[in-house]
Amino acid sequence: MTESLREMLKTKDIVGAELADWRKLAQAFHGRFLTGDFATGLRFVAAIGALGEELAHQPEVKLTATFVDLKLISDDAVYQPDDGPAMQVPWVTQKDVEVARRISELAKEQGIAADPRAVTQVELGLDTADVAALGPFWAAVLTSSTDSRQGDDVRDPGGQVPTIWFQGTDAHETPRQRFHIDLWVPHDVAHERIAAGVAAGGKVVYDKEAPSFTVLADPEGNKVCICTFLDR
Repeated sequence: MTESLREMLKTKDIVGAELADWRKLAQAFHGRFLTGDFATGLRFVAAIGALGEELAHQPEVKLTATFVDLKLISDDAVYQPDDGPAMQVPWVTQKDVEVARRISELAKEQGIAADPRAVTQVELGLDTADVAALGPFWAAVLTSSTDSRQGDDVRDPGGQVPTIWFQGTDAHETPRQRFHIDLWVPHDVAHERIAAGVAAGGKVVYDKEAPSFTVLADPEGNKVCICTFLDR
């Protein structure tokens, strides 16, 4: 694999790839394919697996009675900050674009339609002035191992619990704790999801960073960020 293929993709590269069946959420490409029944879904997944070495790597798969959800991400993406050494991060790379295109071709061959606007991802954000103290605790209780910390995030390798990330704040007295939900949606779904929340009694409390994220509050002030990959 060449270094250029492992480089993490920027927003313009993702948009330019024009992956009609897929949407970039927090870190990965996500796709939903409408198989209609379990047997069709099983054949679709088996066909993906049969591609073998033709794919740069295999997707994460969720097989249900009526659809198949797929997730594509590279664990070896290279991030080069402006003021430091390169580091390896989980992100999408050119090889994920290539795999996504091949899977879309396979779905078309089998007459399976995609519903990319249906994909979502939930993350939990926790405000804290001391990530070093809180990180090991949340890693242990959520995943049973402190090894599941990746930088300032806790990621469950089994995918059973949402990622939790820590937002730096000034020190404060206990028992203040500020959790909020990050809801990642397709960029072409965000506006209608925000409108639905407002229509259901919520209100927009911050939108200066839109379309990257927009903060909604419920009638009691509990917050959720509607997030997209744009402008990041």
